[in-house]
Amino acid sequence: MTTDPTPHLFWITSRAAGIAALVLASLAVSIGLLMSTRLAGRRLNGGDLRVVHEALSLATMVAIVVHAVSLLGDAYLHPSLLDVSVPFLSGYRTAWTTLGIVAGWLTIALGLSYYVRSRIGPARWRALHRFTALAWLLGLVHSLGEGTDAGQAWFLAMIAIVVVPALGLLLARLGGAGRRRDVRVRHQAVSARASTP
Repeated sequence: MTTDPTPHLFWITSRAAGIAALVLASLAVSIGLLMSTRLAGRRLNGGDLRVVHEALSLATMVAIVVHAVSLLGDAYLHPSLLDVSVPFLSGYRTAWTTLGIVAGWLTIALGLSYYVRSRIGPARWRALHRFTALAWLLGLVHSLGEGTDAGQAWFLAMIAIVVVPALGLLLARLGGAGRRRDVRVRHQAVSARASTP
């Protein structure tokens, strides 16, 4: 006996798009971190990875929009456009939903900032772009806290495959950034001592 999925089509679409968004975002974050940590090597670190990173970022943004908009047709929740786009308004698992909304808006804003980086300035854009990891982590917490499939073994295994490498690269990036900052501070201290009579 088969169950007719038609009444749940919007809910199923939203779930699928949410999972796709998390997978795509995790891959985009991994590639971005590979480029910033130079772990990919000089050959891969050029335009090829950048094109893949950009394509994954755009696909992530589309999946986020589909994830939110498809909920508008859900017969069970009946959310309004404000419920799926403004933090703290939804009455359904408000904290988890708010995390998802904030993560979604952050991801979209930071992703689109790439196209106005000449106006923002490269240094300021790079500083802003670091918040992408925060948006991704918020999305991950949202998925694990609110996701319908969050307790399923298949979901956890699939997410681990893309999330664990991204987390490892993020920790490597944070560790490397800390070491570079320590070296810079030490270098400045030595220079200051050398210039003191």
